[in-house]
Amino acid sequence: MIRLFPVLILLSLSVIASAQKATGFSLVEKNDKKQVDVFFNNKLLTSYCNLDSSKKPVLFPVNTIDGVTVTRSYPFKLIAGERTDHPHHTGIWLNYESVNGLDFWNNSTAIPVDKRDHYGTIIHQQIVSEKANGNKAVLVTKAIWVRPDNKTLLDELTTFNFNADTKANNFIIDRITTLTAKDTTVIFKDVKDGMLAIRVARELELPSKEKTSFVDDKGNVTTVVPSGADATGMYYSSNGLKGDSAWGTKGEWVILTGKKDGKNITIGIIDHPSNVGYPAYWHARGYGLFAVNPLGRKIFSNGKEELNFSLKPGGSVTFRYRIVIHSGEFLTNDDMNKLFADFKRAK
Repeated sequence: MIRLFPVLILLSLSVIASAQKATGFSLVEKNDKKQVDVFFNNKLLTSYCNLDSSKKPVLFPVNTIDGVTVTRSYPFKLIAGERTDHPHHTGIWLNYESVNGLDFWNNSTAIPVDKRDHYGTIIHQQIVSEKANGNKAVLVTKAIWVRPDNKTLLDELTTFNFNADTKANNFIIDRITTLTAKDTTVIFKDVKDGMLAIRVARELELPSKEKTSFVDDKGNVTTVVPSGADATGMYYSSNGLKGDSAWGTKGEWVILTGKKDGKNITIGIIDHPSNVGYPAYWHARGYGLFAVNPLGRKIFSNGKEELNFSLKPGGSVTFRYRIVIHSGEFLTNDDMNKLFADFKRAK
């Protein structure tokens, strides 16, 4: 029996270490896959991915605390019945349609090689720092916004604050991004497509019966087919509007509710009062694009407003957004107003 004591002690310590590892957030770098996995209680909540095919860093996939994937899988993974429109709509991302005349929003490997000189790319540079502690984790990254000739227009510093509120079943992502112009003036032309966005799974789209076509500023037409019978989504805005009526209106926050995998899902995006253009216009489409655009005013206001925001060389601007991924009873206006008030106080 005496000889067994060291073995038993080692086994006990191993069990304790495993239990500790299984509790709270952990960040795991996978350099071979160009991603950092974000785990909570050993379950994947999201990954920070800097895949060449996406032309920008993204969070993908995005899951609820109890394991429901809320993002569309295409084009990274093919799932039967899922939409294959807009291949640049991937996970959660931040970019813009017109930066010194270059389109960062619509860029993807689907763009023909002979047309890629019209598009910009956001290139991941480094993981600055990472920290995981209990129900919170922080990931800080650097990237550059580059022209087709590889000249850098903007330096990007982004902080992702991850929070798991297990009592409310909320996975909260605060994204704080600072963009700094390099050695030339950078103009963000007043356009429709931008800036922080998530592309959701088919079940969370709004029900629709009509085929719709969309055209970008270069004349490219994308046709979106009607949603399937399993589409259950509905938008609700802080301004009191719902459904497709939320598109092109201002608000402090917007939520998308729906059902997936037998669970009630709410996705919320919250604007911050310090952001340019606050309160922003919401580019919330029924087919699954859920975006907030602080810099596009003209198209949403029918020409009554126009911004054309710019940065002089060395000038900086910071955008702060909160994304809430919730499963359980749908979040209410009161719930969102409390989350908004908390976000306003956050440093």
